[in-house]
Amino acid sequence: MATTTHLAVDPGSGLGLDPGTAWILNPRVAVRPEPFGALLYHFGTRRLSFLKDTRLVDLVTALADFPSVDAAFTALEIDEESRPGYVSALHRLAETDMLLPAINHA
Repeated sequence: MATTTHLAVDPGSGLGLDPGTAWILNPRVAVRPEPFGALLYHFGTRRLSFLKDTRLVDLVTALADFPSVDAAFTALEIDEESRPGYVSALHRLAETDMLLPAINHA
């Protein structure tokens, strides 16, 4: 089966989250597990994000362990049909500085 890569792009900025690249949770972000998923708190911006999907929490916290988002999808057994939704969620987290490209922080 061929792997399809979905690129989430913010039309206003021209920036996107490419699942073929490595991303990490911003070191300034704390993850607090909750029964519904997790709460993310950014100590720099003081922004809160609620992750209401435990698989998304697993994905976000595991990103640093993989060379790309796609590799994390495969390792966490996130099926092809579900990936566009996760890419969209990751893109929103990247827009709010919760996630960073790993290349900038190696």
